[in-house]
Amino acid sequence: IRVKARDVGTVQLTMFACAVVLSYFGSSVFAGAGQPAKSIKPIQLHPENGHYFLWRGKPTILITSGEHYGAVLNRAFNYKTYFKALSSHGFNLTRTFTGAYCEPVGAFKIKNNTLAPAKSKLICPWARSNTGGYANGGNKFDLTKWDPAYFERLRGFVAEASKRSVVVELVLFCPFYKDDMWELSPMNAANNVNGIGKMKRTEVYTLKYPKLLAVQDAMVRKIVEELKNFDNLYYEICNEPYFGGVTLEWQAHIADTIVKAEANFKAKHLIAQNIANKSKKVSNPNPNVSIFNFHYAKPPIAVAQNYGLNKVIGDDETGFAGSEPKAYRLEGWDFIIAGGGLYNNLDYSFTVGHEDGTAKIDAPGGGGPVFRKQLEILKDFINSFNFIRMKPNNSVIKAGIPNKS
Repeated sequence: IRVKARDVGTVQLTMFACAVVLSYFGSSVFAGAGQPAKSIKPIQLHPENGHYFLWRGKPTILITSGEHYGAVLNRAFNYKTYFKALSSHGFNLTRTFTGAYCEPVGAFKIKNNTLAPAKSKLICPWARSNTGGYANGGNKFDLTKWDPAYFERLRGFVAEASKRSVVVELVLFCPFYKDDMWELSPMNAANNVNGIGKMKRTEVYTLKYPKLLAVQDAMVRKIVEELKNFDNLYYEICNEPYFGGVTLEWQAHIADTIVKAEANFKAKHLIAQNIANKSKKVSNPNPNVSIFNFHYAKPPIAVAQNYGLNKVIGDDETGFAGSEPKAYRLEGWDFIIAGGGLYNNLDYSFTVGHEDGTAKIDAPGGGGPVFRKQLEILKDFINSFNFIRMKPNNSVIKAGIPNKS
């Protein structure tokens, strides 16, 4: 196996075989593999190597090629067919949004966007009122009432994922990149009967508005309570909070809300924080956060920059590199071989009506059946090693790729 040498800051990655970039620091391949857990706990950091996970008694790296985050909030999406497709490749992760954010048709030049429900197809934590006027069809929302159908769908989604051995990254919030996105949110005063949400889209995720913050806190607590018994779940605070005015103080507040909501639970769920596009050194990590996610993390400098945190470093969104498999295949290999613990390729072949992942891709990204078969090779390769006993190793690198190789 040969890939192009890449400079990743403190770790230069040249891969002739896995041993070139990852070294054992004890034990042998497959040692302890497949041992059942004595008790079921939610996915957690591995106690021997916090760069990876422990799930259902096994060391785990999360690798997938998943849909564009609308599988729950888009009522028209058949998630059972979707999970059947993921499990056919042995993938073990999906990323999904709660419904506090959705997108208009055509956003980011994505056709057949699962995050852009058709009229009246949005389902979210809050119940519809008896008052008409929601921006994308149907009645406005009542932010003081929950929608039982939503939570039934959410629980069903996580349960189906569990049955298929898939972990859910549940992203609680997302910034509003443009006004037309804020205009679709139930948290916008124009879309609810409570008069809450009369601020600019860039002030939604701050501590400035107590009434809106109380709504957000209540949503988090309700979701955490509803999903407390699932082991195949962790929470991401907010997608791409480095856009749209999201403050660090607000992110810390939401993380603390999760922790307090789970204080009396027998088992606690991990919390993820999305740090940056590409790379950034985390200089003051939130102690409540166990997973530090990046987008478009190529080359995988973010892993080298943050390896000392002894936490999982993830690349949980790809895209904007054409539709051919090569770019996303290399991104996955580079990131996992660098020591990353999570790779989620954004796969636009999963759409309403093509939940089996066979849709023609007309979006700024890749995916599809051919790519997923290729990504299986990475999954099988890294899982053939006892990766818990491995770490990046510069000392074996003597030169780059040989000429004419």
